[in-house]
Amino acid sequence: MKRPFQALLAIGMLTATALPAAAKDLSLSYFMGPKHPMNKAVFTPFAKKLEELSGGKLTVTQFPGGALNSIPPKQYSILRDGVADIAFHLPGYTAQLFPMTNVVTVPGLCDNASACTDALLRARAELEKEYDAKVLAIWANSPPVLITRNKPVRRMEDLKGMKVRVTSAQDVPFVEALGASAVSQPVTVINQNLQNGVIDAIAIAPSAIGSFKLYEPGKYVTDWFPGSGSAFVLLMNKGVYGALSAQEKGWVDEASGDWLSQSGGKVYTAVGKKGLDVAKAKGVEIVIISDAEKARFNKAIADALDKFKASKVSGGRTGNDVIKMMKGM
Repeated sequence: MKRPFQALLAIGMLTATALPAAAKDLSLSYFMGPKHPMNKAVFTPFAKKLEELSGGKLTVTQFPGGALNSIPPKQYSILRDGVADIAFHLPGYTAQLFPMTNVVTVPGLCDNASACTDALLRARAELEKEYDAKVLAIWANSPPVLITRNKPVRRMEDLKGMKVRVTSAQDVPFVEALGASAVSQPVTVINQNLQNGVIDAIAIAPSAIGSFKLYEPGKYVTDWFPGSGSAFVLLMNKGVYGALSAQEKGWVDEASGDWLSQSGGKVYTAVGKKGLDVAKAKGVEIVIISDAEKARFNKAIADALDKFKASKVSGGRTGNDVIKMMKGM
């Protein structure tokens, strides 16, 4: 006997009502490989925490290795354009957009990745205003070392005439005060550029030695160079965040608390130490800079540092204003 159409319709409606709501899956873009330390430290912990808090209603799918964008400086652009829901970005690549965030690179501000991350978090409420996006995490790596191929840098005079790669345009005046020239380049090209002689040296956190195999073109690592940490951010498209329900926003906010940023800083501190160990194991010579020589470097950059502190950075704030903010003064 055939069931009436109305009965079949009612059964179908009941079945549909019983089905769980479809999960919202968020895309996360980054240009490094999936084995990069930041995946383990920040991207995966965020995704796991969000899925756990939401009971599987909000999930994250990673697109590593430049799958959504192979040009690192354009990460912020693809996020704003909606190509990715979430994106990892280095503010130093677009320094003109994030002048306050990049103050964390200034020499003498902090001496390891965790301390530099804490500096960013002290100023987080103000720094977030620079982003046309929801800031999920903001953290830093350790102060730079100097990697060279053709000759070691043992004294300030060894830098004369060298072309040094820096992360941010904000680093340029300090390098030039030491007698070198500086150029800002994304990390994805520096291995080849050092190998080919396009640059003579790389100023970068020691964590990059292993992550980007800089022990291959590099023959020497000078263990200290004026500077502090470089900033990193994990951002969510503002429209995507705004379209979430109040409950969903609460899940995202909890999954992206200060603990997530601190995880990034903690891992970079450990990976930085490991980077120097990797360099030694690969036969790279580690050049130790004496305290007396460090003092010479710092004296040489003193005028550039004073000029930066007096300069207007953003919204009427001077460089010194932002430094004080990051130091909690």
